[in-house]
Amino acid sequence: MDVRWEEAGWERLTGRAGRRRLPVWDCTVGLVVGDESVLLIDPGSCVREGAEVRAEAERLTGRSVTHIAFTHGHFDHVLGAAAFSPGAEVYGAVGLDALLAVERDELRGDAVRQGLAEAEAAEAVDRLVTPKHLVSGEWTLELGGVQVLLANVGPGHTRHDLAVFVPGAREVVFCGDLVEESGDPSVGPDAVPRQWPAALDRLLSLGGDDALYVPGHGAVVPAAFVRAQRDTLRAQFGVSGR
Repeated sequence: MDVRWEEAGWERLTGRAGRRRLPVWDCTVGLVVGDESVLLIDPGSCVREGAEVRAEAERLTGRSVTHIAFTHGHFDHVLGAAAFSPGAEVYGAVGLDALLAVERDELRGDAVRQGLAEAEAAEAVDRLVTPKHLVSGEWTLELGGVQVLLANVGPGHTRHDLAVFVPGAREVVFCGDLVEESGDPSVGPDAVPRQWPAALDRLLSLGGDDALYVPGHGAVVPAAFVRAQRDTLRAQFGVSGR
């Protein structure tokens, strides 16, 4: 499979997986390429950005994106999904569908406060795509030649944190904002900080010492970075280790 990630401005992680750091909010978009299906992780912050990601993914793979996974429900990770609808099957942690359905105004307001143009925020929320496939524990996706594990590892950064594990010679773990490299972890009003360290322990137990951990924002990190961030959160919020 000749997927020329770097030529398209993407970072190749393994033969099957790559990612791109989007501008403005440095949000990671992940891509996993199977022989039959293509999984996208977090489709961007608005319909325009989602359309750009869709076009890039189709140029890279020669096929349409068939599956989308939301790592959590913040605007920069979900509002681009309308560019893939109808067509792509959308996955998220159990409860995320209900949250997005009732907090549309909050989602729009947060996007505008963070700098998204009001018209783009309104369009994206009006066309909001909610996940139809809800992960309460673990869910295996068969993409053809590669099986990807979706794991509900939260709560932590939010109450609906989903991680994506891609097997291979070196496993890749898409962490969402449970892990951040380009800044301190964002502890917003919807975070569950006292349970966040346990969510990182679950990431580490599934990924292992040799995995590549892909933060929601920032550079790819090793397991040691995830452990250090877990220990910082424990100290910050008075959570004892096991």
